[in-house]
Amino acid sequence: MARQPIEPPSARRENDGAPGALDAPTAPGALTAPGAATEAVEQLLEEVNEETLPALEPGGDGLRGAGVVITGGATGIGRAAAIAFARQGARIAFNYLDEADLREAAQRAAAELRMLEVDVYCRACDVRDGADAEAFVGEARERFGSLSVLVNNAGIGRDRALWRMRDEDWRDVLDTNLTGAFHMIRAIAPTFRRQQHGKIVNVSSVHGIRAEFGISNYAASKAGLIGLTRSAALELGPSNINVNAVAPGYIRTTRLTEGVPAEIMDRARERSALGRLGDPQDVASVVVFLCSEAARHVTGAIVPVDGGYLL
Repeated sequence: MARQPIEPPSARRENDGAPGALDAPTAPGALTAPGAATEAVEQLLEEVNEETLPALEPGGDGLRGAGVVITGGATGIGRAAAIAFARQGARIAFNYLDEADLREAAQRAAAELRMLEVDVYCRACDVRDGADAEAFVGEARERFGSLSVLVNNAGIGRDRALWRMRDEDWRDVLDTNLTGAFHMIRAIAPTFRRQQHGKIVNVSSVHGIRAEFGISNYAASKAGLIGLTRSAALELGPSNINVNAVAPGYIRTTRLTEGVPAEIMDRARERSALGRLGDPQDVASVVVFLCSEAARHVTGAIVPVDGGYLL
């Protein structure tokens, strides 16, 4: 429950429109000297000594010059998030899986980011490898001097009916989508804890909340990411580190939706309360908000970005 502010006597009379306790006849021993009531209120406020955070500056976001680490930043939501942060003046470090098409996409994304006149660092990194993830974080920290944001976006899908799913289909999806996020959080947590500040956003999915046929591995990984988000928020909160997740619905122009049949995409559009599919920029905007000072009191939250798909 929020503490009700203590108003000075003049404000009470004006707001109540009727005599208040301070207007009533004074009892023996009560304060009667002019200004005594005001002094008593001021003394009470000093005794309360409530700790408050510094006031936000108008339009301040705390992202200019910030070091931002994004996994899977070459395409889709990761690329859109990198551009959104760069437009706020942040320095961007993103990684990608070492595949030919992703290498080319990463080069294009890096060139686009540099056109926004921000410092950019990118390289191939397999987040399934804890040592590689830790090395990437260390390189980004050395390049930028400090880090403020981590966005765990790297994710893959290997859709198949449960009884036909191979071990590698299960393992690759869980290792990338969930274990990869754990590796990155573990790698960056000491830096954030030491500086007593940091923002982490995990890109989960509506399918981590409500599954569909043929995606048991993907749904399990994204549901696990929600659990990891809440656990990390609880453990890192005392160090002033915010940990949240976004849960996108069906998003156009991403690698994960390239192979989705058109009838499924059409059904998702019809099921959405807004009657449309999302774009990567829709998710990126929420990610940037959660990493801004405007969201400094938000942690452990799972924010659907689904156009009302879950309603």
